[in-house]
Amino acid sequence: MIRRAQPWLGTMVEVTIPGAHDLAAADAAFAEVARVHRLMSFHDAASDVSRVNRGDPGDAVEVDADTWQVLRIALDLAELSDGVFDIACAPRLVAWDVLPAPAPARPQARPVQEVIALDEGKRVRKLAPGWIDLGGIAKGYAVDLAADALRQAGIAEGCVNAGGDLRVFGPSPMPVAVRSPITPGQAASRIMLANEALATSASYFSRRSSGGRQVSALVDARDGTALTLDRSASVRAPRCVLADALAKVVLATGDANHPALAACGASAFLV
Repeated sequence: MIRRAQPWLGTMVEVTIPGAHDLAAADAAFAEVARVHRLMSFHDAASDVSRVNRGDPGDAVEVDADTWQVLRIALDLAELSDGVFDIACAPRLVAWDVLPAPAPARPQARPVQEVIALDEGKRVRKLAPGWIDLGGIAKGYAVDLAADALRQAGIAEGCVNAGGDLRVFGPSPMPVAVRSPITPGQAASRIMLANEALATSASYFSRRSSGGRQVSALVDARDGTALTLDRSASVRAPRCVLADALAKVVLATGDANHPALAACGASAFLV
């Protein structure tokens, strides 16, 4: 078995390949994760996300095809979730010191549909002042790309895990432990995963105090409140990009049967 890990996207990304294989396949998987990190980082001034955030209303910013695709999925999920999931929540995260301010003047938090629109030719049109953050969806997309890279390299089964956002492929189910939201060092449940993705959202690692109140890296975009409850939401989906984003929807609503799940062929459970 090959098991390798590298730090990307603010977490440890682990690639597991049962049996003996060429390490070049794992390198190809990590290269995809690194590319997503470079394109979609909120912190990197050269990233596509930063260039969009610096844009003025009326600007059209050309981005990489993968960035454009993640934005397309994010806009679709904002609509499917009735605004629970919204990548334009970054001004709130900056106000809570969860993210660094990319500019001195902080824009108002608006629904993403009021901030950007997607045009042909991989262009992102800025509609109003605002900042986007793909931290709630990019990890899942990177996991999908990494898993695809492994399969393209001839790997028949394996697992890519980015801090709990993971995808398993191949004929053999793999055991996965889901952390307890109360004591995250312990497992609350164990499941078997085969040819699907799993993502879990909880505030146990990002919860902090800011301005005399509890905040976290997770936002219910409907009203801008921070998610700080002692519970977690896990979503199983065909792709990790969907599981990653939908886990935030289930955590915010407490609804393990939210209509967005069925629309994406996903299921969920709360702990």
